[in-house]
Amino acid sequence: MIYDLKGEASMSPIVGILFSAVKENIERLQSITEGMSQEEVDYKGPNNKDNSTAQLIKHLTYVDLNWVYRIKDQPLPLSLKEEYGPMIDANNKLPMIEGKSIHTLMSRYETVFNMLEDTCTELTDHDLEKIVFFGHKNEKQATIRWGLWHMADHNRYHQAHINQLRKWYNRRTCTL
Repeated sequence: MIYDLKGEASMSPIVGILFSAVKENIERLQSITEGMSQEEVDYKGPNNKDNSTAQLIKHLTYVDLNWVYRIKDQPLPLSLKEEYGPMIDANNKLPMIEGKSIHTLMSRYETVFNMLEDTCTELTDHDLEKIVFFGHKNEKQATIRWGLWHMADHNRYHQAHINQLRKWYNRRTCTL
């Protein structure tokens, strides 16, 4: 297999390259979480203080959903906020989530990814220069170009956490 950041045929060249980076990372996330048991999906580390794989995937899904709507220059509909959110709980932590299968979590993420793909087919390379607001209080600014890059980078960042959780979980189950 040859890895490349080839743009999508239905997208402007740079949009397609950035989209393909997001796509590659989501595909990688699917492969590293494939076959996880419910116990492993809900596992919160050796001291039960880390974010679980379920929390991390739900977080990635909601962050990406917010970026899709920023890119579309539309507010996130309340129905989607309620369905996918919240971003953080009252203690400024990722919300607790238990009992959601890896299939359900990744299926929801795939739905958001498909929204992103549809949105990116409408973008031009020039649109990437548009500035949008983000952050918990929309206090930060970035270009759409940076937002697409961030979606790929953010996904990869949390994959490292999931890989660590898997190592801890497997070590734990081997000693039981």
